[in-house]
Amino acid sequence: MGDGAARKLRLCVLKHPGNNVIGMVSRCDKIAGTVEQILGGEVYHYHSKLIMKDARTGGKFVWHQDYGYWYNNYIVFPDMLSVLMPIDPSLKENGCLEVLVGSHKCGRINHVRIGGQIGADLERLEMVKTFCPHKYVELQPGDALFQHSNLLHTSEPNTSAMRRWMFIVAYNKASNNPVKEHFLPSYTKLHKVNDTAILDCKNEDDLEDELFMDPKIDFTIDLKG
Repeated sequence: MGDGAARKLRLCVLKHPGNNVIGMVSRCDKIAGTVEQILGGEVYHYHSKLIMKDARTGGKFVWHQDYGYWYNNYIVFPDMLSVLMPIDPSLKENGCLEVLVGSHKCGRINHVRIGGQIGADLERLEMVKTFCPHKYVELQPGDALFQHSNLLHTSEPNTSAMRRWMFIVAYNKASNNPVKEHFLPSYTKLHKVNDTAILDCKNEDDLEDELFMDPKIDFTIDLKG
């Protein structure tokens, strides 16, 4: 999808965690169990995505809240979060995550179409910036960042020679099931596994159990933007 500035972002979205290595990561107690502790109850896998911001050509993400998207998916409460796990070093020079610290306390902000993306209302964004400090979040492979669904965040284009790929798992609280079905999953029991399942798993590339999302049915993106 476009970023509104002639660059492109590539995403691959999985609806359900399978029995391969990435499925074990999504289902392991260290990740999913920690999410349950943070949100205070049972959670389910809302979706996973690989964000591919390639060297020199990778586009930017405009300022947004994840719940700014998910609110339109008939989800009533922002009892959701994402876990960001870098595959490559995620640095300022290759377009790392940027956040407005504490902005999740502002509640949901209206979002509008910006290029091929949906971003936070710019007037309200400037108001929030006067209270919430801007921070670059540099991460290394092996790190994990747990991010509230109302946190305002962005990332600049990747103009460097370094690839920046990021694996993200989004979770929703089981009690926060969407009131209508949409293109991402409603509540589906998450079968958690021990942390050792990641190293024990020999299934590295079987994607049979995952359901890939068809971008043509995702109304939050514009492939022509």
